[in-house]
Amino acid sequence: MTDAPDREATRDASVIVARDANGMVAVLTTEFPQHGGDYLFLPGGRREPGETPEQCARRELREEAGVTARTWRPLGSYAITLHSTARVHLYLAEGLTCGPQQLTPSEENFKLMWWPMSDAIRAATESRFLLQGGPLALLLVQQVTSAQPDES
Repeated sequence: MTDAPDREATRDASVIVARDANGMVAVLTTEFPQHGGDYLFLPGGRREPGETPEQCARRELREEAGVTARTWRPLGSYAITLHSTARVHLYLAEGLTCGPQQLTPSEENFKLMWWPMSDAIRAATESRFLLQGGPLALLLVQQVTSAQPDES
């Protein structure tokens, strides 16, 4: 028997780059007083018991941004820290349908904005994101989509 943490107890997370047909991405902001101010982040959050990473991504995108997506592309899974078995699963969501946000009480101050991908990437390089999953997901989307011919 090992002392490794229970994977369900550490709860993986999912982070989503929701990109519309015009190349705009959903970006959220709120104040994080414990970190000294307002920061940006992408829709995402912790997986609920019994959810797959993609189910978590779909739920979080719907709740935090009010968005559903027709197309989902996994971008990879990465350890959150060296001292946890939890992973962050990154996704590109496209074919979007927008509706109202479904924020929980702890999310009531989340402000949704739609930014050009280039502005979101710039904000990531300027350390305006609090968590590492958002910038990594944005850079991965930039990389995988620049390698593909334009489908429009």
